[in-house]
Amino acid sequence: MNVPRLVIAAPSSGSGKTTVATGLMAAFAGRGLAVSGHKVGPDYIDPGYHTLATGRPGRNLDAYMCGPELVAPLFAHGARGCDLAVVEGVMGLYDGASGHGELASTAQVAGLLRAPVVLVVDASSQSRSVAALVHGFASWDPRVRIGGVILNKVGSQRHEALLRDALDESGVPVLGVLRRAEQVAVPSRHLGLVPVAERRGDAVAAVAAMADRVRTGCDLEALMALARSAPEVPGEAWDAVEAVGAGGAGKPELGSGVVAVASGAAFTFSYAEQTELLAAAGAEVVPFDPLRDEVLPEGTRGLVVGGGFPEVYAPELSANEPLRKAVAELAASGAPVAAECAGLLYLARSLDGLPMCGVLDAEARMSERLTLGYREAVAVSDSVLAAPGTRVRGHEFHRTVLEPGAGAEPAWGLHQPERRVEGFVQRGVHASYLHTHGASSPAMARRFVERCKG
Repeated sequence: MNVPRLVIAAPSSGSGKTTVATGLMAAFAGRGLAVSGHKVGPDYIDPGYHTLATGRPGRNLDAYMCGPELVAPLFAHGARGCDLAVVEGVMGLYDGASGHGELASTAQVAGLLRAPVVLVVDASSQSRSVAALVHGFASWDPRVRIGGVILNKVGSQRHEALLRDALDESGVPVLGVLRRAEQVAVPSRHLGLVPVAERRGDAVAAVAAMADRVRTGCDLEALMALARSAPEVPGEAWDAVEAVGAGGAGKPELGSGVVAVASGAAFTFSYAEQTELLAAAGAEVVPFDPLRDEVLPEGTRGLVVGGGFPEVYAPELSANEPLRKAVAELAASGAPVAAECAGLLYLARSLDGLPMCGVLDAEARMSERLTLGYREAVAVSDSVLAAPGTRVRGHEFHRTVLEPGAGAEPAWGLHQPERRVEGFVQRGVHASYLHTHGASSPAMARRFVERCKG
C-alpha cells in the first residue's frame, strides 16, 4: 500500500484540525484528484464533512476499538485507488485512550501508517514561543515525523513574520498560514458539530469556505510532496467478505432478505464498514428515513437503528406514528433488531415525554451529564449479535439517561470505568448505548444476517 498520505494533528483540541483537514481534502479534490478522508478515533460527525469534501465515504481509524493491527488494512481499504489520503487526528497529537498510553492516539496511527504529520498550531496568543512548542512536539517521540506546520488564527502580517522567524530556528517548515479574521463558522451543539445531514446546504458552503482558506493560505505543492514522501506500508487491504467469512465459517450465502438501516438527519452515526459487512454477509441493505418514511422497506427481515440525535427530532419521530407501529410489530414478530444509542432511545416507550416505538419498557430523557469514553464489554445474554462471553470494545457518547422497566435481559457487562450491566436483550432485540465498530467484530454482522433467515 503506497498511497500518498498526510496526518493532520495539533497540540490540542480546538486548534483547527477539522478546518485544515477538510479544506485540504476539498482543495485537492477540486484539482481532480481522488482523495480519501479518514478520522482518528470514534468521531461520527467529522467524516460526514470529509465525505462532502471528497465525494467518497469518510472512514474512521480507531486503534482502541479495532486494534492497532487493523489500522493499516482499514486505511488501505478506504484509500484504495486514491491519489491522496488525508487523516484528521483526534485531540492532541499524543493523546490516546485514557489509561492506555499511546493507544488510539494520532501519533500511534501516524506511526502505523508511516505517514508524515502536519501540525496545526493555534498561534493566536504567542510569537517566539511557537518554536518551543513545535520543537517539543517534534522531538517528543522520534518515531513520529512532523513534516511541517500550519499556523492558524494568525493576527497580521507582522504576527506572521514573528512566527516564521521563530520557526526558522526549529527546522520544521511552515506549510501554511490561516488568518484569524477568516475563521469558518461551523455550527455545533451539545455533542460537537452539527452533522452534515442536518444542514447540508450550510455544510456544503462551509466545506467550500474551508477549501478556499486552505488554497489561499497553504502551499499545496509542498504538502503533496510531503504526502508522496510517505514510504510503503506492508500488508493487504481489509475486505468485508473475507472478514465475515473468517474463522472457517466459509463464504456467507446470499439471499438473507432486506436489512433496513435507519438513516436521515436523526440517525447519522454509522461507520461505513457496518453496511459493507451486512451486505458481505448476504443481506440486501436498504436505508430508510424515520423522519419521512411511514413504512419499513418492503421485505424487511431485520432492522438496524444506529446513533444520532433523536432528542433533537423527538417531536417529528413521535409524530410518525405509522412507522413507530411498524417497528413495534417487526420487533414483536421476533425479527432481529439491533439498536445503538439513538436507536435505543427510539425503541423506548418515550423520549422526553414523547411517545416512541414502545418496543422496550423504558423511559428516556435528556440529562445534564455527559457520558463519554471507551468501554470494554462482554456479552451477558444470548442475542442476535453475540453469544454470552463475547468480548468487544466500544464507545459511549450521550447526554441521556434511561429508566428501565422489566421484561428484558442486559446486553453487556462493562468493565471500565466501573463495572455495570447495560442495554437490553429481548427476543430478537439487542439495544444498547454502546457504539461498536463492525470491523472489530465482523462475526456480529454475520450472526445478525443469519438470524434474518428465520
